[in-house]
Amino acid sequence: MSQQLIQSVNKQVANWTVLYVKLHNYHWYIKGRHFFTLHEKFEELYNEANIHIDELAERILSLGGSPVATMKDCLELASVSEASGSEKEEEMVRTICNDFEAMEKELQEAIELAEEANDEGTGDMLLSVKQSLKKHIWMFKAFLG
Repeated sequence: MSQQLIQSVNKQVANWTVLYVKLHNYHWYIKGRHFFTLHEKFEELYNEANIHIDELAERILSLGGSPVATMKDCLELASVSEASGSEKEEEMVRTICNDFEAMEKELQEAIELAEEANDEGTGDMLLSVKQSLKKHIWMFKAFLG
């Protein structure tokens, strides 16, 4: 099994863990004209993040790796950053959209590593996450105009 692939999947666990907390922050602190829409959307996304965290971490364990499991380690490994706590509604959406775009690129790299390792199960799982991100990115860009 490729250590590089395990590390790449672990980065996604870290990203989704940081996003899980960030999305809760946005869910709780959203204010403005789009409160009802975004309050609900951020909840939907942190519930999705929770599923991804668990599935990706369990995949790492099944491959003999150790998933990242502390906030300190997640913040060090993740390419996304936590919420500043001062974002306004449009900035929240733009930040999540940018995070998702960065993660989509990283997921493609991880998919390629899975293909090199002949690991269809991990590749399929990563592709599913990537497709979900692509849809969210499209929707957030439409929201932002």
